[in-house]
Order: sequence, then C-alpha cells, then structure tokens
Amino acid sequence: MIGPYYRPQLTSMLSILHRITGVALSAGALGFAWWLLATAAGPSRHAVFHAVLLTLPGTALLLLVVFSLVYHWLNGLRHLFWDAGWGLEIPRAYASGWSVVGISGVVTAGIGWAVIAGRGGA
Repeated sequence: MIGPYYRPQLTSMLSILHRITGVALSAGALGFAWWLLATAAGPSRHAVFHAVLLTLPGTALLLLVVFSLVYHWLNGLRHLFWDAGWGLEIPRAYASGWSVVGISGVVTAGIGWAVIAGRGGA
C-alpha cells in the first residue's frame, strides 16, 4: 500500500515511463549494433538476424523499441515546451501527457501492422 501521503499522478508515472523507455532504447541500441555487425558479416549472418527478428519475441522486442523511441522523443518535445513555459498548467500537462501516450501507441501499432503485413501476415 502506498499510504495516505502519496498517490501516483499521471505526470509522475509518465516521468517513470520516460526513464524506462530510455533504458529500453539502450537495449535497442545493442540490437541495432547486432544488426550492423550481422549485415557487415555477410548474407548468412544477416539472414540469422532477420530470422530472429521475424519470430514473435523478436517482433515484440522490435515494437517495444519502436514504442520506446516514439514515446521518448515525443515526451522529450513535451519537456522542451515545458522549458519554454508552455503547457505547465495541470489540464494542459495531463492533455499533453495522454496525447504523447496515445500517439506513441498509434504509431507503434501502425509500424507493427506494416511489419506484420510486410512479412505476409505470418
């Protein structure tokens, strides 16, 4: 139980999510490095990477990294607006927070659909 003194707010939860997505992007950078190394190593190594990426866990990890990238970028823009003094009022802070989450979800779903459709729906 959190107790009577603190109740999580949307802004605090989005701040925590921003940190989590930053860590996920670091892991995604390792995947990107693996892709670069596999591509440089030749077609057979690239085929192995591609086969792993097309599995259900591989696709899920790819979409997690995509969500992390989109969310982290949009939330960073939101913070830049805050630094300029715009959107600090509670209703605007909540509206922009929900917008960042929603847009990130829609973009990730769109990319996920494109990835799945691009591999023949398998």
